[in-house]
Amino acid sequence: MVKTDEPELPAFEKGISEKVVEKFGDKINVKFVKKDRVGIAASREDVHDVAEFVRDTLGYDHVESVSGVDYPQDKEIEVVYHIGSYTDPLLASQILVLSTRAQREEIPIPGNDATKLPSLRDVFYSVEFHEREIFEMLGVYFEGHPDNRRLLLPEDWADLPPLRKDFAIKGR
Repeated sequence: MVKTDEPELPAFEKGISEKVVEKFGDKINVKFVKKDRVGIAASREDVHDVAEFVRDTLGYDHVESVSGVDYPQDKEIEVVYHIGSYTDPLLASQILVLSTRAQREEIPIPGNDATKLPSLRDVFYSVEFHEREIFEMLGVYFEGHPDNRRLLLPEDWADLPPLRKDFAIKGR
């Protein structure tokens, strides 16, 4: 018997990742599998289909949070959905981390540039305010979202989205 330092992948989580891979193949990338967590990356073209699959087939029923990461060196903004389940006891402690990336414009014109992703609002109602926050803080416009208004910033905000890495804090 050969002993390695590699931990055995948790069977339940491995099963979840295998189902997603079986359905989507090379359209997705399994970023990590560990206890209570599975990370899946999908292209902007496929993220909506993957979200529907994890809801309809795997039983995940809500998005717990959405975060965004600005990668100016890659000219992309990553949006990360943390998806869970209230209704399936087997999934209660599980988080499926679904991520996708949008092209990052140097000078954003929200809604009128390439920094767009499909909204998951029609798949998971709970993303309503999360996507609005990502829209105003990072400038990612969610196509199909019913309410892409600002949530926290003034309606007349004219500067870069404040969570972008190139946002200059005045007075420093």
